[in-house]
Amino acid sequence: MTTARPPAQTLAMRVPLRASRACWYLLCVVLSVSMLLPLVWMVSIALKSGADVNKLPPQFLPHEFRFSNFVDGPRSVNFYRLLLNTAIITVLSTVGSVVSSMLVGYGLARIRFRGRKFWFYAFTASMFLPPMVGLIPLQHLWIDLGLIDTWVPLILPAFLGSPVFVFLARQYFLSIPFSLDEAAKIDGASHLRIFWSIMVPLTRPVWMTMAVLSFQLAWNDYLNPLVYLQTPSRFTLSMGMASFVSDTAGGSTSQYNLFMATNLLYMLPPLLLFFFAQRYFMQGIGALGMSSK
Repeated sequence: MTTARPPAQTLAMRVPLRASRACWYLLCVVLSVSMLLPLVWMVSIALKSGADVNKLPPQFLPHEFRFSNFVDGPRSVNFYRLLLNTAIITVLSTVGSVVSSMLVGYGLARIRFRGRKFWFYAFTASMFLPPMVGLIPLQHLWIDLGLIDTWVPLILPAFLGSPVFVFLARQYFLSIPFSLDEAAKIDGASHLRIFWSIMVPLTRPVWMTMAVLSFQLAWNDYLNPLVYLQTPSRFTLSMGMASFVSDTAGGSTSQYNLFMATNLLYMLPPLLLFFFAQRYFMQGIGALGMSSK
């Protein structure tokens, strides 16, 4: 039996193909440069002196590299104290959000109980509610509980699950064969044992994706700390950077170089987390797209 071989590409077909590929690469390069240019410009300003920043016309390369901006800038905003506050809140919020969402997602996907679909639809519907809807009632609740000006309102809600993460976890759990559960149950494993020993290793991409997203949301959160915190020693970095803008960058003594240097340090932890977890992050996004079909 002979198989028909596909016709070879002629020169007339190859030229348009190469031209379209070159146009695609050129478009990718232009888009990449346009996205990286603000970051590169930010680094350039962070390394300049105050005189170089205000020079007209603006120069891309600093006349004198001022690495001391990365020391002087954080000092003016009490950076390391705020960094410790933000790290504690962000790590606890991330752990609480990922663990609770994974447990709820496992229950909705793998445990059969009455009202399971109702609770899933309730979680799904709550995703469409804007966060502003519950802001005032929650503030009154925390005031009545006497927990205002503490970190509890910023950390405790994360342990109650995130609707978006519950949805993602449920969809991923449904893509895993149920035969694994049945085999584990025959060996006498409980649901917690199945969740910890079987599901957690198999779902690493999705909970790593949740961890990256939750970390970024908590790290950059400005509204909730502004509503709940009043004592400066308990402020977060997002509040400190906002005060830096109003006190320094927008004042008469503009110190954009110090602000940009501090801002780069502020951006560093989420960027490092993403670079270390980007393989799992991409796998999680891809797997969620496949499981939702």
